[in-house]
Amino acid sequence: MAYDANVLRRAVEQLEERRRARGDRLERLRAEVYAKEPRLERLDKQLQGTMSQLVAAALRQGEDPAKAVRDIKERNLDLQRERAVLLGAMGLPEDALDDKPECPLCRDTGWQGAKMCQCLQKLCAQEQIRELSKLLDLGEQSFDSFRMDYYSQTPWPGRGASPRENMELVYEVCLNYAQKFGRFYFKNLFLSGAPGLGKTFLSACIARTVSENGFSVVYDTAGNIFAQFEARKFQRDSDDGREAKDETRRYLNCDLLILDDLGSELTTQFTQSALYELVNTRLVAGRNTVISSNLTLEEAARRYSPQISSRLEGEYHVLHFFGDDIRLLKKNRL
Repeated sequence: MAYDANVLRRAVEQLEERRRARGDRLERLRAEVYAKEPRLERLDKQLQGTMSQLVAAALRQGEDPAKAVRDIKERNLDLQRERAVLLGAMGLPEDALDDKPECPLCRDTGWQGAKMCQCLQKLCAQEQIRELSKLLDLGEQSFDSFRMDYYSQTPWPGRGASPRENMELVYEVCLNYAQKFGRFYFKNLFLSGAPGLGKTFLSACIARTVSENGFSVVYDTAGNIFAQFEARKFQRDSDDGREAKDETRRYLNCDLLILDDLGSELTTQFTQSALYELVNTRLVAGRNTVISSNLTLEEAARRYSPQISSRLEGEYHVLHFFGDDIRLLKKNRL
């Protein structure tokens, strides 16, 4: 999973801060307990010493170490029993002074070998949602809060179905796409329709669910994305150019890219080239993309190059949005 470097860094910092905070709490508890019962401090030092004795006994040459190991283990158990009694008398469990990691799988390192542990994945997902929330209102936008009552049940001219019937199908596809991300039949979606029909809302729902399931998600508008590609090319030796290089790498490598408002940008030869690189690179790598646009696929074919339109038509499942502008409906209901 190609998490953004800043997202991963902040997640690792959180993990380290939790580990430091837990260590500080444990040291304070030990100091408090040892002050009340000095015998416990001596017991802990003796228990630490038995471990080195066990190692030495096991490596001892010229004699059978088995008896020495048994004696040391018995001594260790006696010390543990005495320790448990003293802690119990203070109302504490027998492992109260032990260093217990929050995650038993990775012992709070964040990694199981070369594989990211689920505890670090969860922190990355939380950080990623914070990052997405800078551009999307993820506070209220979820599949559970999506409202069908804004879509008319009256058949829409030229569509053969009502906006409500159509949106129920669109909603189900988006929900399954998000919940079964990476396993769903459609890898790429093209959300097509006029403004104010819920494209950005459902994009945000997809972003939240996919992110919460541990995948890397990047959302941005077409204008911002193409501006970063332009800065990467024409300002390559500047700080802005280096930052743009990192941003375009995110667009190309994340598990899910949500490209919003395609067609709102000024279409030039350069933006056509950038869009082709973006679409083609992600298709070749097998990475998922959701594009939302006020354009139909037919309009996109007239606007963009044949190479781009061919990939959009052949590799993207189109979801049509139609009906009354929801923003105006909400305003009129106030």
